[in-house]
Amino acid sequence: MAHNGTTFQLNTGAKIPAIGFGTWQDADAQEPAVTIALKSGYRHIDTARIYGTEAAVGNAIKKSGVPRDQLFVTTKLWNNSHHPDDVEKALDASLKDLSTDYIDLYLMHWPSPFARSDKLMPKDDSGKIQKGDTDYVDTYKAMEKCLKSGKTKAIGVSNFSKAELERLLKETSVVPAAHQMELHPWLQQQAFIDFHKSNGIHITQYSPFGNQNEIYDSGKSMGKLMGDPVLVEIGKKHGKSGAQVALAWGIAKGHSVIPKSKTDHRIKSNLEGDFKLDEEDVKKIDGIDKKLRFNDPSKNFHWNFYSDLDGKKN
Repeated sequence: MAHNGTTFQLNTGAKIPAIGFGTWQDADAQEPAVTIALKSGYRHIDTARIYGTEAAVGNAIKKSGVPRDQLFVTTKLWNNSHHPDDVEKALDASLKDLSTDYIDLYLMHWPSPFARSDKLMPKDDSGKIQKGDTDYVDTYKAMEKCLKSGKTKAIGVSNFSKAELERLLKETSVVPAAHQMELHPWLQQQAFIDFHKSNGIHITQYSPFGNQNEIYDSGKSMGKLMGDPVLVEIGKKHGKSGAQVALAWGIAKGHSVIPKSKTDHRIKSNLEGDFKLDEEDVKKIDGIDKKLRFNDPSKNFHWNFYSDLDGKKN
């Protein structure tokens, strides 16, 4: 069963496909994976400078024959390029690797600056990441200029807290088109979602399957989100898997979701998460929130992330 091709409208007027293909991890596996994704019908590809996958994504797009104007490509500014003088250069490097003239959505990956460096992870002699002193508001203002030059069609943020987002809205002139954040049935953040809606900011959910990622320490001792009995039960009713139901829940909330996979059948089956859940299904899933956050690099990045949000680790 094919997906519905659901899209959502950004505050720029552009349409973002509800299901995107995430390209984090395994840089070497990405070109074949993105090739399969494009063949299967994905038209929204999510990458980032730090993933090291932009060139692979660019190659797959080039070889796919899919016209650029039919694709929605997101990439992200990394923490070592937060200084206003470095932002456009970083975008240029991404454009070059992606072999494209423009990005559909350019996100600030984290509000936290690293030291200015050619190295993605600048470290001191003791091996700790070197913190930078650029204010994310200044970084965002430099991103606004990239909007004017046409190198990106929209700008936004990722991994911001509510206070950080409120300050950004107050001190800059372009409302972010999107905020990419960890969001799934075990970390629902309804109050924060409502805040975005009232400000016209689209939400993209990363880690839509929660603790699928072996990189996260937490959650190792518990079952996988996609095996949650509520998701599995609703899946049976629709002839879908728990994973597909988790995606459909995000879409029912009006969010785009960016599952990632390397395997052919999973890449295709994730696309089938674009189906409509009944209202009672959505309500049932709303009841399984554990306020469980898997991704919090506060210690490594010298920044107190998510300080006013659900699931903050001590």
